[in-house]
Amino acid sequence: MPRSTVLSSRPAESDVPQTSRAGSLADVDTVVAELVACFAESAPMRDLLGGTPKLQRDQLRASGLLGLTIPVELGGLGGSWSLALDVVRRFARVDSSVAHLFAFHHLMLATARLFGHAGQWQPWFRQTARLDWFWGNALNPLDRRTLCRRHEGWNEFSGRKSFCSGALDSEMLIVSGYTEDEGRLVVAAVPTARSGIAVLHDWDNIGQRQTDSGSVDFERVRVDDAELLRDPGPLTTPRSCLRPLVAQLILTNIYVGIAEGAYEEARRYTLREARPWHAAGFEHADDDPYVLGHFGEFFIGLESLRLLADRAGAHLDRALERGVELSVEERGALALDIACAKVAATRTGLDICNRLFEATGARSTHAALGLDRHWRNLRTHTLHDPVQYKVRELGEWALKGRLPAPSFYS
Repeated sequence: MPRSTVLSSRPAESDVPQTSRAGSLADVDTVVAELVACFAESAPMRDLLGGTPKLQRDQLRASGLLGLTIPVELGGLGGSWSLALDVVRRFARVDSSVAHLFAFHHLMLATARLFGHAGQWQPWFRQTARLDWFWGNALNPLDRRTLCRRHEGWNEFSGRKSFCSGALDSEMLIVSGYTEDEGRLVVAAVPTARSGIAVLHDWDNIGQRQTDSGSVDFERVRVDDAELLRDPGPLTTPRSCLRPLVAQLILTNIYVGIAEGAYEEARRYTLREARPWHAAGFEHADDDPYVLGHFGEFFIGLESLRLLADRAGAHLDRALERGVELSVEERGALALDIACAKVAATRTGLDICNRLFEATGARSTHAALGLDRHWRNLRTHTLHDPVQYKVRELGEWALKGRLPAPSFYS
């Protein structure tokens, strides 16, 4: 399949810093650790530059981890979603943009599997595992500017999509549009390089600066009926309604990872560089009771986040194992666990990323340290969908016993 013309083709292997390749689940921990070390070296500078993290994307391709959630029989590693989320969190500690791209790749695979039938997603998965394809996102149900015009055996997509994370430098896209006649949502999987698709370089936000979450233009793009994901289709069964919950739990683990990374960088700085306030009466900042109090509170918050996120991840694994037998009530119970984790990760994460400067002091605001990137990344990402609506869903359950209604955001 031809590559997207937006970026150059994949570089020679000698151009990509060498890390191990995961051939089985036993290799994942080592490969992830190597990638984390590589990403950490350049993350602060790349955050300032923005743009596409092409080298890091190619490292992910070479690592074999793009096949992490693909079944072994289709050439993948056969990892669980709880394992994939742990990897996302580890990446997010040092580079939340790359974590976002990696996570959304697997979210697009899950979208194809949950919305489509085996005759569709299995061949795509085999190709992805064999060729190290990267999947990107052009599914945004709130953006209704892309219309789908029906023809005999095929469909024509025209319009623009916003917030298309990872579309640049991808081989495949999950796309959405609304039918011209009925206004019905349709979702499809198509090659990024297809004629009429233009991925734009228009993402320049204060955070998540290397996620390429900009726009994609569709100009009379042909989408065959066989590429439409309509069996069972989007949000038609309890199982297909797991897709938005996977997305919400991805966001949660990115938030947790950002908070963990901010905490660890603040901790290292305090131990090595921070100076005590003159009135503290201590020679070292790490003996100041107020500094210790900050870190104690950060630690308590992080422990809570980890427990909630891990509980939700294990719950997601169980729900996916239920397959088509999953009930509305089981899906709703999972939604509650994920909502709890996401609200906590948003609030506690933002608090840590903001208050860490009260512990590290004025000198830690030096731009070269890049400690502000954690708050900027988390603040940007947590605006994906308003957290107060998650609180309302939890209130509906707590007060009335009403489970969250499925949508693309709950």
